[in-house]
Amino acid sequence: MAINSTIEWTGSTWNPVTGCSKVSPGCKNCYAERMARRLQAMGQPNYINGFQVTLHENTLELPLRWKKPQTIFVNSMSDLFHKEVPTDFIQKVFKVMNKAGWHRFQILTKRSERLLKLNSRLYWSPNIWIGVSVENAKFNFRIDHLRQTDAGIKFISFEPLIGSVGAVNLKGIGWVIVGGESGPGARPVHEDWVLEILYQCQEANIPFFFKQWGGTNKKKNGRLLLGRTWNEVPLSA
Repeated sequence: MAINSTIEWTGSTWNPVTGCSKVSPGCKNCYAERMARRLQAMGQPNYINGFQVTLHENTLELPLRWKKPQTIFVNSMSDLFHKEVPTDFIQKVFKVMNKAGWHRFQILTKRSERLLKLNSRLYWSPNIWIGVSVENAKFNFRIDHLRQTDAGIKFISFEPLIGSVGAVNLKGIGWVIVGGESGPGARPVHEDWVLEILYQCQEANIPFFFKQWGGTNKKKNGRLLLGRTWNEVPLSA
């Protein structure tokens, strides 16, 4: 059975890799690290190593057993393109996704350089979406790397949004997600930063999904932007 996700823009999660390391300011208050430490303390066997990068060969074929079509976030507790994940293991993950054509897989990475480097060694079946995380304008270069991949649906997650991203080249991008940081120590998100992304998406006719304002009380702060919720997704979804 797939693990249902509380992440607003996906349905289920699959973690053939767990653990990660910080590469940019958006990683500062990583929710996955907090959760991994908690699961380690609870004795969950997959988190015996805490937040160290760990491969889970025994979970590789799980999606093939899930017969009901799912939208699956791949490695919600890690980054598939982390330098400590061997290329052959990444290829194994892709082979499973290629076989499980009845599912839709969503991969999100901050390591866009390695994503682009491995792009030609991976088979991008139409059910595989690839996205990059961008927290402020300094990391817009990840979008340029994303654009050069062969995935059918390419998306950007501006989350946690901790600064303005300025003018963004959205050519070839199929979906945009925006969200503020949540949890302990959450940094504030300014409405102007969100709106500048929204208006660029509208001009480019790109689906826009607003996940949350975040803060230390995510539920209280809600998801309303300009008085409404924004749950737009690509037509292929």
